[in-house]
Amino acid sequence: MTTPASRPVPPVAANPLNLRGAVDLSALKQRPAPSVSGPAAPGAPAAPGAPAAPGGGAAEHPTRPLRVDVTEGNFQELVELSAQVPVVIALWASYSPGSGQLVDVLEDIVESYDGQLVLGAADIDVFPQLAQAFQVDAVPTAVAVVKGQPVPLFQGGAEEQQIRSLFDELLKVAAANGVTGRIGAGGPGNGEPEAPPLPPLHQAAYDAIEAGHYGAAAAAYRQALNEMPSDAEAKAGLAQVELMERLQSLSGPESDALRRLAADEPDNLDAQLGVADLDIAGGHIEDGLGRIVAFIGRNFGPERETARVRLLELFDVVGTGDQRVAKARQALARVLF
Repeated sequence: MTTPASRPVPPVAANPLNLRGAVDLSALKQRPAPSVSGPAAPGAPAAPGAPAAPGGGAAEHPTRPLRVDVTEGNFQELVELSAQVPVVIALWASYSPGSGQLVDVLEDIVESYDGQLVLGAADIDVFPQLAQAFQVDAVPTAVAVVKGQPVPLFQGGAEEQQIRSLFDELLKVAAANGVTGRIGAGGPGNGEPEAPPLPPLHQAAYDAIEAGHYGAAAAAYRQALNEMPSDAEAKAGLAQVELMERLQSLSGPESDALRRLAADEPDNLDAQLGVADLDIAGGHIEDGLGRIVAFIGRNFGPERETARVRLLELFDVVGTGDQRVAKARQALARVLF
C-alpha cells in the first residue's frame, strides 16, 4: 500500500461499466467470518449498527444508523444489501489524517439522503483484502457497490458539492438497475429497507384488502389493468383478491359438502373449481392445479374454456415462476393439444 495521495484527485463519474468485470468481489463475499471469543481487542472494528470512529476503537453514534464499519464478517451482508440500496465504501487508514475527516464528511452527506444510501467505512489496516479487491493504492478512496457490482467514485478527497453530485448520479445508476430501496431508522443492521411507495391504485387495493373489502380491491386492480394492461402485479393482485372473495362463502361445513360433491360428480365444473380454490388456499398447489387440468382433459365446449381461464388465474396466484405452475402448464398443453 502506498502513501496517501498528496492532493485530491478529481472525482470519477459514477458509471456501472467502469469496473464491471474488473474487480472480483466473490472471494471476499465467500470468505468466512472470523471466529471471535472473549472480549474484543482494543480498536477492533464494530459490528453493523455499532459504528467505530476512524483511527480508533468502537464509538457509538446513535443518530448515525446508516454508518457501518466494514469487516470480513459483515462484508457479504453489505454486498447483499447493495441489491436494495447503494452502499458507499470509504477506505481509510489511521496513518492518513485526511481519511478520518473524509469519513465524517461522508457520514453527514449520506445521512442527508434519508436512507437512500448506506456508508461502509473500511480500515485498510484491518481489512487489507478489500483494498486489494478494489485495486486501491492510496487512501482515502471512495467506491460504491450496486447489486454486487463496484462503481468507482473518487480517490484522494473531494469537495462536498462534488460528492453530492456523484451521489445523485449514483442513485440514477442504481435506479436504472432496479435498486430503489430505502433504509429505515433502525439502520442496515436493524431492519429491512423500506419499500418504494405503491402506485395509487395498488395502494387503494392494498388498503381495501386490509379492510376486508375484496370487491373494492378487485375494482382498483381492474382499473390499474385498464390503464396499463401489462401491469403484471395488478394482474396477480386481481387473481388473488378474486380467490379471497370466492373463499368467503366456503366455511367449514360448506367446504366439506363441496368436496363430497366434487368426488361424486367429477364433471361438475363449479364443484371442481371450488375445491381447486380450497386446495390452493390450503397450500395443496399441485392438487388444485391438477384437478382443473384433469377436468379440462375430460370436457369440451364452454365449460372447458371456463376451466382454462380459471387455471390461468390460479397460475398468477401461485406465481408464474413457481415450478409447480411450470409442470401444470406442461400438463395443460398435453390435454389441449
